[in-house]
Order: sequence, then C-alpha cells, then structure tokens
Amino acid sequence: MVQSLDTVYASKDIDEAREKFNSLFRWLRKSRLEPMKKVALTLKKYSVEILNIFTTRLTNAICEGINSMIQAAKRKARGYHTIQGFSCMIYLIAAKLQLACPNPLR
Repeated sequence: MVQSLDTVYASKDIDEAREKFNSLFRWLRKSRLEPMKKVALTLKKYSVEILNIFTTRLTNAICEGINSMIQAAKRKARGYHTIQGFSCMIYLIAAKLQLACPNPLR
C-alpha cells in the first residue's frame, strides 16, 4: 500500500496523478487495517500539497537537507554553551569546508 504512493508520483500529468491518488485513497479507506485508514485521511488532508508537485515542480527537499545538516550540527555542538558556538558549527558543517590541519608527526 505504501509503495502505491510511488505510482502517483510516477504519473505524467496532474489528471493521471489525481486519478491514481483517488484510487489509492479509496483502497486505503477500505482496508481492514486501522493505521492504513488513518494514513488515508492524512493523505486526503494534504492532497492539494501532494499533487502540487505536478503544477509547480517544487518540493521542500532542499529545506529538509538543510534541516538535516543543522540537526547534525546540533548533535556535534553539545559541548558548546553559547549560540555563537552552535552557529559556528552549523556554518562549518553546511559549508563543507576542507580544513588543512598541520601534521604534528612531520
């Protein structure tokens, strides 16, 4: 059932996607599994946003990627007690800098 959502995104246009989405919604609502019925209601609630990809071709993938980097910085900056230390860690991770460290063994 979950993989059926991929068929919606594989559609060529919004009409085909809407048809596949509605078919998936009906299938999930008829399911005997209560969690799948709940998923169907959530999908229906956000159907406009889900189908919006076919008109705008925009997603929030870049924002999710940036948020992932910030969360990684948050985990790495646990020892910092100021916002400046935390923001510096975010910049270091997000910029993907290659810092040259001196080799003390040479």
